Amino acid sequence: MSKFFEKLIRPILFSLPAETAHEMGIEALRTGLVPRAPDVHFPEIERFGLKFRNPFGIAAGFDKNGEVVDQLAKLGFGFVEVGTVTYEPQPGNEKPRLFRLPEDKALINRLGFNNDGAERIAERLRKIGRKCVVGVNIGKNKNVPIKEAVENYLACFEVIHPVVDYIAVNISSPNTPNLRDLQKAENLEELLGELHERNRVLSLSESTTPSAETAATPPNQGGELKTKPLLVKIAPDLSEGETEAIVDLCVRFEIAGIIATNTTISREGLKTKDPEKFGNGGLSGNPLASRSNEIISRIFRYSKGQLPVIGVGGIFDATDAFEKIAAGACLVQAYTGFIYGGPSFANDINSGLSAILKEKGFSHLDEAIGSSVK
Repeated sequence: MSKFFEKLIRPILFSLPAETAHEMGIEALRTGLVPRAPDVHFPEIERFGLKFRNPFGIAAGFDKNGEVVDQLAKLGFGFVEVGTVTYEPQPGNEKPRLFRLPEDKALINRLGFNNDGAERIAERLRKIGRKCVVGVNIGKNKNVPIKEAVENYLACFEVIHPVVDYIAVNISSPNTPNLRDLQKAENLEELLGELHERNRVLSLSESTTPSAETAATPPNQGGELKTKPLLVKIAPDLSEGETEAIVDLCVRFEIAGIIATNTTISREGLKTKDPEKFGNGGLSGNPLASRSNEIISRIFRYSKGQLPVIGVGGIFDATDAFEKIAAGACLVQAYTGFIYGGPSFANDINSGLSAILKEKGFSHLDEAIGSSVK
């Protein structure tokens, strides 16, 4: 971590309301006030048909509206997940809705999918230089009942589909009423089935009418339809049976991978005094690390390593990142760690991870995936 950020910049930012500091950070990136980080060499990685310059990405929640994608790539992130994006724009929940827990190296948020809406964000993504893999995390509008959720997801999916490299389906945020009900097998089966079919239709359409606005390689190669990678983001609060049911559905509907995990509603084991004073919301950061690793290992074991996992939750240094890879993740993401770590964070993780792999005798990251589980 940069000492300059740790000793000077972070105390100033942490003296401000958390969401105000976040908005300032976005603006600093957008206007070029944050300098480009030196490149860290990492062997290119291929996952679900996409090539990543390194395995470390910024998780959904930081750049909700796709405003600083290329700037984040310049800081060393190998991929950027924009969102969560909803079909209609929405303001999110009432402020204050984002809180720091420095004693726990954590955040609590109940932002509620505040975003500019799919149309505006898709238009913004069409115009960027695209210096890394770009994903979009999609969710349900708050005012849409669960029984109409599938149609709402499909509407957002259609708008976003042509301009991204992969799409993540958020069914696990605790801040949209009843959203987590979509993780139940009967609800998820309908949602994934409809998205799987729409993905095929849209990919076929894009392959026959390619344009400069299409982000990925035209999906029709060698006569085989190449669909856009579709991932599912799950909660850390699932039982073993619930996790296995989701894995089964993901395999059945040819889902490209699982993002494990979103924030937790648990407050167990926190050092912060009276965390209930912050109210409801998802907890992210260091307290989530072991639970996230447990879910990753569970997916890896149950799928026999055949279902790719993006590990997220509690990454603050390269050792944290390696633990997720050893648990079964093939890529990793962070958000809270970036808030605490500052502009050098991504390169610190990548350089440290490269050193750990070498130290442990792995010639490529792929050899380390699931090494603590096997």
